[in-house]
Amino acid sequence: MTSLRTRAVHAGRDDLVDLGLHAVPIDLSTTYPSRDSRDEAARLDEAAIGVQLGARPVYGRLGNPTVSRFEAAVADLEHCASAVAFASGMAALSACLLAAVAAGRRHVVAVRPLYGTTDHLLASGLLGTEVTWSTPEGVGDAVRPGTGLVIVESPANPTMSEVDLDALAGRCGDAALVVDNTFATPVLQRPVEFGARIVLHSATKFLGGHGDVMGGIVACDEEFTRTLRQIRFATGGVLHPLAGYLLLRGLATLPVRVAAASATAAELASRLAAHPSVRRVYRPGFGGPLLSFDVLGDPHAVIGSVRLVSPAVSLGSVDTLIQHPASISHHIMSAEDRRDAGISDQLLRVSVGLEHVDDLWADLDQALAGSLVGRAG
Repeated sequence: MTSLRTRAVHAGRDDLVDLGLHAVPIDLSTTYPSRDSRDEAARLDEAAIGVQLGARPVYGRLGNPTVSRFEAAVADLEHCASAVAFASGMAALSACLLAAVAAGRRHVVAVRPLYGTTDHLLASGLLGTEVTWSTPEGVGDAVRPGTGLVIVESPANPTMSEVDLDALAGRCGDAALVVDNTFATPVLQRPVEFGARIVLHSATKFLGGHGDVMGGIVACDEEFTRTLRQIRFATGGVLHPLAGYLLLRGLATLPVRVAAASATAAELASRLAAHPSVRRVYRPGFGGPLLSFDVLGDPHAVIGSVRLVSPAVSLGSVDTLIQHPASISHHIMSAEDRRDAGISDQLLRVSVGLEHVDDLWADLDQALAGSLVGRAG
């Protein structure tokens, strides 16, 4: 088997030479004409039961050749049979929840911390699910006959806490383990190798990698894929073809970007740990481009003082981003739930990009120094 770095460049593109193409074509058609109505009817019947229609999907809501390339590439990198792309990460998660409800298994076990909107969606029951919150060790006791999914992020957003996925999978019984792999990416972790059935990504983040495209994707086995395609067929949360093209292009540089940003993040974490304005630094054990830290001073002053680092929600871009989870990504959670999830009001999350480490450090250092001065005053 070729290396992940090589597959990231070539996945979803294997047929281009035979087509006489170098760049991936963008198919922007919303409809696909045919003079054979009987054949169209047959293909619609197939789409309604979740069959992948390939190059002639009848209508853009049922599939798109450019998006299909992106789906094939992510399935390859995640070592899954197939994948289904959606308009956003939350649309992808929603499809998984709807699939569980449709199967009569509306109970979900979830391990905090999770992305704030994921937490809100589960807690609200908006899609008909019922959630039990659990520690990783308590999942076995929380699972019951009607449990459809066990949901976890590892590393978690925004605390970077990690879960032993292999051990967790053993506690799920016949419930499907869903792992949000947005933070790790398939470069650092492939959850199906540890027993997960479903791998979820906010493709907006590292898979795209440039902060200019939104999407979500679920990689899994073919059986669950068919259900997800049925849901997308009926609900219409499709990924735009241009987004599919940009996401596929982003995958080609994913391993290189993750490696470079991870090296910078390791150095920043070391410097932050020694900074007088920082109480504690959080970083996944296997590294990666993300880190969080608790400040002793005013976190809002840090956000307001950075000049090179972008004070913005989201992550995974080529530029470095910083945000205050309690105010932005996890603000929709109650203060009590944030505390229970280990998300303090002093916590800042950094998604490290591709800038030079010394330039990033100079900016963070001056912003942190100012936060202490403001507190003292």
